[in-house]
Amino acid sequence: MNDSEKAQPKLCLKSSQPQVDTHQHSFHQLVLPVHGSLQIEIGSRAGTVQTQHAAVICASESHAFESRGENQFIVADIPLQLAPAFEQLPVFLQLDDNINRYIHFLQSQLALEKSQQNPLMQRQMLLLLVQLLDDRYAKTAHFDKRLLVARHFLEQHFPSKDVINNAARVAALSSRHLRTLFQQYYQMSPSQYLLELRMQSAWQMLANSTLSVQIIAERCGYSNLSAFSGRVHKHFSRSPMQIRRDALPPTA
Repeated sequence: MNDSEKAQPKLCLKSSQPQVDTHQHSFHQLVLPVHGSLQIEIGSRAGTVQTQHAAVICASESHAFESRGENQFIVADIPLQLAPAFEQLPVFLQLDDNINRYIHFLQSQLALEKSQQNPLMQRQMLLLLVQLLDDRYAKTAHFDKRLLVARHFLEQHFPSKDVINNAARVAALSSRHLRTLFQQYYQMSPSQYLLELRMQSAWQMLANSTLSVQIIAERCGYSNLSAFSGRVHKHFSRSPMQIRRDALPPTA
């Protein structure tokens, strides 16, 4: 079995060594900025991973790193089958605010040891990242635009009841066809995607606002506080109050 067949979706936080010799992988990689900068050469192209700038390394592409000063970045290992449009991405990307917010969310998750040990959570986070990049940068002429309509509806109305059926209706799709398209393009169901949207929103509000947990639950589509707390704990291995405490600045 070759490396590409054994490769698993993986996200990790790294700080670069001063220099890494030229090498290659049998899987795709993304290098995303957290802080500091990293000089990188990919094939015959050279650039910098830093605030709002990321690097795309296709499988079998030779690449090398060099860093000066302190830095931290996220490295995503992506099996080929999870990103069929990956080779259509530019080698160096200028990131928009939405993707930068998602990178911040990833960094907060990866800082927790349990998140780095949860392969299902890593796969879901990585799939969403690939999907965001595909939507903004890949030239996917074959992409079914109805799926994009439905997905954007989910993103705008994720707290609402019956939102999946309504998204299918707005996109002129049956619920069954919507599920098929989600599996085909994103390797997840609409329900799984909806859960990720709700959990990301919950994490952001718990960590960055003073709203009560009850209000946050309602804004994430949960009328039952106990059900919300249980789902958050199952998803993040932490209760809502633990997430809130973790986000507090350390006391002197």
